Amino acid sequence: MTTPDSEDAGAGKARYTYRLRLSPAAERALLAEWDRCRWVWNQCVASSRAAHAAGEPCGAARLDRMLTGWRTEQGWLGAGASVPQQQTVRDFAASRAKALADIRNRMPMKRRAGMPRFKKRGLAAPTLNYTRRGFRLKDGQLRLAGGIVVGVVWSRDLPADPSSARIRRDSLGHWYCSFVVPAQTWPLPSTGRAIGVDWGVREIATTTSDEHDLPHAEHGRKAADKLARYQRQMARRRAPKGVGQSKGYRRAQKQAAKAAKKVARQRADDARKWAKQVARDFDAVAMEDFRPRFLARSSMARKAADAAIGQAKAALIEMGRKHGRNVRLVEPAHTTMDCGDCGARAKHRLPLSERVYTCTACGVSRPRDKNSARVMLVRAGLDPDGADGARPPVPPGREAA
Repeated sequence: MTTPDSEDAGAGKARYTYRLRLSPAAERALLAEWDRCRWVWNQCVASSRAAHAAGEPCGAARLDRMLTGWRTEQGWLGAGASVPQQQTVRDFAASRAKALADIRNRMPMKRRAGMPRFKKRGLAAPTLNYTRRGFRLKDGQLRLAGGIVVGVVWSRDLPADPSSARIRRDSLGHWYCSFVVPAQTWPLPSTGRAIGVDWGVREIATTTSDEHDLPHAEHGRKAADKLARYQRQMARRRAPKGVGQSKGYRRAQKQAAKAAKKVARQRADDARKWAKQVARDFDAVAMEDFRPRFLARSSMARKAADAAIGQAKAALIEMGRKHGRNVRLVEPAHTTMDCGDCGARAKHRLPLSERVYTCTACGVSRPRDKNSARVMLVRAGLDPDGADGARPPVPPGREAA
């Protein structure tokens, strides 16, 4: 399976994720490497805090030198591969630099990246990063630094040689590896059509084409009862602090993680299939640059979280890049007040209970979200002929000079 471009993949790159099959010996070796990398991360956190208290700099170069000393002093640390430990230091330095940049730029607290914290044993998910010199692919197997050999389930071929690999374990205990490769483009046949996309809660995506709307499947609501039952079992079976959890608790915990993982996969599958259909049928896409953060503080928070609007938006952007489509992000301000035909703006904001937009200037009337989707198309400067078969007239007083 492939995942959308992410910040750590870098511009012009993509991640391809595959399931791993580990022998018991390979799993023990990976967990031992993770213990070393977690110790290095915690040492970086402690050193950074001490340097900050003393008013001294603590950049990546200084941490690299400290890592060399740690590997010399700690024999068990030097017994592990140096590549994932060096990448741990670089990941810490990048996280710290981003947090400091947000502080300097006076970013609001709710949007600010937090300073790196300690990773606790048994709570932090194992994650190992390898650069190109730390792994190689041979005979269909992944060979890591330190003599660790794992099997890869090749669901599809890699389009190019990977530059880095990330090993991780999810909440179900399944191991995955994601390879970073140069982003490839597979152009699709031209259709000469354009589409506007408006995000919402009642329907995740409302478009200018009735056939391409993305309904809200409510996967989370359907699985809520089952998930709540497992969580109640965990609450009843939870052992006191300092005492190991029972088999019953761990069994309920795994069942809860399994139910949550299924919901996440259903959402991702719906988003990818819908994005693929839109990219196949349209050359250009004008979508609302929606930031769903404000919904978390509203009465629609639960339903909005179940909709996973951000995931659908990321899938459409990635699918457009992959197939060479023109995807444009449109500022969402006043999209519910503007008319998609004449461009006139209503004097008052429409309440959420009013689901039909009626323009007082030209008299057009259509569903509120459909009008917003058409506004996206017009604002992006795309030809609306591919959507409704007519160009919007120039409103009075806005003729070109």
